[in-house]
Amino acid sequence: MALGATGKILLVAVAAGTLGVLAGLWSNGGLWSNGGPLLRSEVGQRALQTVMDASAPPPPPGLAIARRGQAIPALQLPGLDSKPVRIPADFRGRPMLINLWASWCGPCIQEMPELDRFAATQGANGTQVVGIALDDAAAVQAFLQRIPVGYPILLDQAGPRDAGVQLGNGKGVLPYTVLVSADGRLLKQKIGPFEHGEIDDWVAN
Repeated sequence: MALGATGKILLVAVAAGTLGVLAGLWSNGGLWSNGGPLLRSEVGQRALQTVMDASAPPPPPGLAIARRGQAIPALQLPGLDSKPVRIPADFRGRPMLINLWASWCGPCIQEMPELDRFAATQGANGTQVVGIALDDAAAVQAFLQRIPVGYPILLDQAGPRDAGVQLGNGKGVLPYTVLVSADGRLLKQKIGPFEHGEIDDWVAN
């Protein structure tokens, strides 16, 4: 049933209020600690993405940026062994969960056991978890010696053309995760860390 004029006004008001709350959390630095259930909901995530997109600097000319429902840009990044890995080409036929992180990012470190747990449940045909560290290679290697994970880790340098920016994270906030379909389309975006047990429902829904 179509919304009447009053319903549309209320919908706009709710959306504006949500954006205002998220913008306040963003500006006050309490994004992860104070966001609560709102930031873990799809509505909250979409609203936060809207706020971030509006305040992000314009991307460099000619740089392809991922949009929901569209194919992600082709990326090629070195793995920990320095061999190049192509995204999404090398994982074509499997959904992908791509997580942007850094060894100095506390919330990133907090969620890594959850990412590792989820990756271990997927088997040969499930969702492929891939981490992209926007960090110094030596720091990443040292970190993973202390806290190893079983999914592939690729390396990139933070900047206006990094993998996170190309995957829709113009503000460079970490951690940042995207879900990519088996045919390479951007399905979902997640700003901030996953709580324990949260990934399964996020991927499924």
